[in-house]
Amino acid sequence: MARKSIVKRVSRGLAWALITLVLLFAALLLLFRYVNPPTSAFILSYSFANPDQEVRQQWVGFSDISPWMPLAVVASEDQRFPSHWGVDFAAIRKALTEYRAGEGLRGASTITQQTAKNLFLWNGRSFVRKTLEAGLALAIDGLWSKRRILEVYLNIAEFGPGVYGVEAASRVYFGVPARQLSAEQAARLAAVLPNPKVLSVASPSPYVWDRVIWIRGQMDQLSGLQYLKGL
Repeated sequence: MARKSIVKRVSRGLAWALITLVLLFAALLLLFRYVNPPTSAFILSYSFANPDQEVRQQWVGFSDISPWMPLAVVASEDQRFPSHWGVDFAAIRKALTEYRAGEGLRGASTITQQTAKNLFLWNGRSFVRKTLEAGLALAIDGLWSKRRILEVYLNIAEFGPGVYGVEAASRVYFGVPARQLSAEQAARLAAVLPNPKVLSVASPSPYVWDRVIWIRGQMDQLSGLQYLKGL
């Protein structure tokens, strides 16, 4: 009986700890709906691993970002962004079907999931991390507007070693503020997002140039700037 009582108390304690953790994250997400995050898990990780390297980041509001930039990342990373709930279940089903058919397992992460990962989590493909990422993405989509999700994503995304956010990337690679980015410059920045530690904005490889061309085509196919006008 005493042992059962101890197990019961421990289980109750763990349950309350989990509930408290969920409520704290919910409160933090609600706060970040209105207050800009001071940093991100990925930025902190880079700073810790590279203490002698400068981190370049400068937050800008959505209205101070060229409209070509959100269109470029949506065209490149997540074309169903305006309509899904933070997790694209159709894309996940398609990826699993392709995997079962013998193709490689490709990512199906939405921009919302990438925002959750960059802000709170760590890199990797573990089931635990992907589950946390999906749960956070659903919560973010429920608490934030689509416009806010894009604003946060574009301010914390990595565009090169130590270069975070579209404003820093625009100034480092093109010498202009983010609001002056052209359609092609925006596509060039979006082209490296899958792997900014390997793909270069400054010295694009043939693969990056191919992605730039493809992204520009997708931007036009999505009806251009009209596609995200409703956000």
